[in-house]
Amino acid sequence: MVEIEGSSREEANWYVIHTYSGHEKKVKTNLEKRIDSTGVDDKVHRVLVPTEEKIEREDGEDKVVENKLFPGYVLIQMEMSDDAWYVVRNTPGVTGFVSSGTKPLPLSADEVEHVLAEVESKAQKIEIDLDPGDPVEIRDGAFKDNTGVVDEVYPEQRKARILVDIFGRETPVELELDQFEKT
Repeated sequence: MVEIEGSSREEANWYVIHTYSGHEKKVKTNLEKRIDSTGVDDKVHRVLVPTEEKIEREDGEDKVVENKLFPGYVLIQMEMSDDAWYVVRNTPGVTGFVSSGTKPLPLSADEVEHVLAEVESKAQKIEIDLDPGDPVEIRDGAFKDNTGVVDEVYPEQRKARILVDIFGRETPVELELDQFEKT
């Protein structure tokens, strides 16, 4: 992120930039380099690609995957001026500002607050593609080769409570996420 001391953030607004989908991080890097090299770093304060982390199971292993909250868009906090607009607009991968015609539209204070709160909450929350009621097959541990049903998921502990049929009775068992697989 480009953080500037001594500049007036009160005059800066947040804008949304269109990018080629899948190039958001590259555009962010290019923007930060161009901002520094062209001398508009007193006008551009932050460049943000809102993301969330999710845990996905692939081939029986958990992988942390970073998903973009707004694919094809990058947020930028800047004081709009001709030179800053020119630098941002002519950065490789940027296709334009979200605008009404030719003039870029800043986000409202409520929109900015909502997006930043969403980014912060997603950064602290790990999502797992597992819901109560999902059938699972246990791959490891004392209940290996049994099947069960997800009763509750604990993403922070990377565990789940699975209901396993033992002697004709549903028994809750707490397992690590890598001990079972969704069927």
